[in-house]
Amino acid sequence: MDDLKGKYLGQIADAADEASLEAIRLAAVGKKGEVALKMRELGKMTPEERQVAGPQLNALKDEINSALAARKASLADAALEERLRTEWLDVTLPSRPARQGTLHPISQVTEEVTAIFAEMGFAVAEGPRIDTDWYNFDALNIPSHHPARAEMDTFYMHRKDGDNRPPHVLRTHTSPVQIRTMEEMGAPLRIICPGGVYRADYDQTHTPMFHQVEGLALDRDISMANLKWVLEEFFSAYFEIDGIKTRFRASHFPFTEPSAEVDIQCSWVDGQLRIGEGDGWMEVLGSGMVHPKVIAAGGIDPEVYQGFAFGMGIDRIAMLKYGIPDLRAFFDSDLRWLRHYGFSALDTPTLHGGLSR
Repeated sequence: MDDLKGKYLGQIADAADEASLEAIRLAAVGKKGEVALKMRELGKMTPEERQVAGPQLNALKDEINSALAARKASLADAALEERLRTEWLDVTLPSRPARQGTLHPISQVTEEVTAIFAEMGFAVAEGPRIDTDWYNFDALNIPSHHPARAEMDTFYMHRKDGDNRPPHVLRTHTSPVQIRTMEEMGAPLRIICPGGVYRADYDQTHTPMFHQVEGLALDRDISMANLKWVLEEFFSAYFEIDGIKTRFRASHFPFTEPSAEVDIQCSWVDGQLRIGEGDGWMEVLGSGMVHPKVIAAGGIDPEVYQGFAFGMGIDRIAMLKYGIPDLRAFFDSDLRWLRHYGFSALDTPTLHGGLSR
């Protein structure tokens, strides 16, 4: 045991970082570590031998754990000292010129999307982020039993007892803006609806708040062919690659019929995603022909007018274009991240001048 003690206490003292310290811990007191193996040998000893060896092993384990904890604290203190040494600021010095601000990638991509669709005759429509469940669900042909209406997926606003007003929600998509715009402007109509939306989800590719842009075109003779052309023109302009191939797959959405999910051509080369080449496909949005019930809910005659709609995540297409790996970083308020991914405030996207720097 003295050999084990000397061996591991020496290694702990020489550990240069927390990773090597963790490796020492596993080798010494982990489930398969040397001390654990010695513990298992107690069963083969006589009662007299166990009375001696047992306390010694426990004492050795405690001493190694204490040394590990002390070394870990020492490494943390050293790291903090180094950070303080390199990041110190002399407040007696004259003030420095203010750092130039940068645009958030979400703001930049929203401007890029707006510029592209403006060239195709789409206006921008906006609406409230808190809306009634009628605009958010019923008017979009989403039935009362649909899973999206459950409280586990949707943020409902609190109501006092006896309040008989329609329930309000944080909008789960920007589609309510389409209904409100149809009520106000009628048809024919060509709009996009960018903005923040809310759903109860959180991981590397989902956050409780994110951003969408949805499009709507209504007229007397619009078809899926028009939808396909608009989306292909958008992808080519947005990714600045001519001739990106798209693939439409049959799907189901309550507010469109027929419905289709749209994939774009891509490939993976050395772990890097490349848009517009190869034989792979990546899903980017949902789309379809607007359901007649949705058109009627907007106060327009579905016997006269028809149209298409689509919706995509602004955060998602920003990640694809600018190589941003984690959706949650958009909301971390980290200035270092923003300085790396941010855009010049004077970098106004135009199709003839280029969308981005």
